[in-house]
Amino acid sequence: MPLFEFECLDCGKEFETLVKKAGETLEVECPVCHSSNVEEKISTFCSVSKAGSSNTVNCAPSGG
Repeated sequence: MPLFEFECLDCGKEFETLVKKAGETLEVECPVCHSSNVEEKISTFCSVSKAGSSNTVNCAPSGG
């Protein structure tokens, strides 16, 4: 399940939540004020790969 970042447009709280399917982001509600008036934020993408004896971490810069 992907982890999405949101910002509540009513109270300004930024939060993360697991979303099973992309279409289910419409059902997300703020954990503070319980508003469904939220906006998805652009998140940093990060991956870890094991190559030989060293681990490599590749992270894209956060946008937005």
